[in-house]
Amino acid sequence: MDPAPAPHLLPEPAAAAAAEVMQGLASPVRIRILARLLHAPCSVGDLADDLDLGQPTVSNHLRLLRHLDLVTGRRDGRSVVYELHDAHVGDLLRQVLAHVHHAPGA
Repeated sequence: MDPAPAPHLLPEPAAAAAAEVMQGLASPVRIRILARLLHAPCSVGDLADDLDLGQPTVSNHLRLLRHLDLVTGRRDGRSVVYELHDAHVGDLLRQVLAHVHHAPGA
């Protein structure tokens, strides 16, 4: 009989899912996109202009962020407006940025 896992241990599937999200955040461009969306939803074109990046670059990063359920897109006429998936994403980003600002050498 297999012993029951200790209740304080994180199950492997949950750890793998969390690691996948953290890998998705391991890009300065994706962090900048999320930080911009933290203030207001916007289109790919607006993101590209605001971040001084090409639209294909922004689109590729948004594709990954959508796959990870960090952003959502809704059609608005001919364009897609992107926003953070939910308040948890904003909270996560704020926590990471607060940690960076309080870290030694920041």
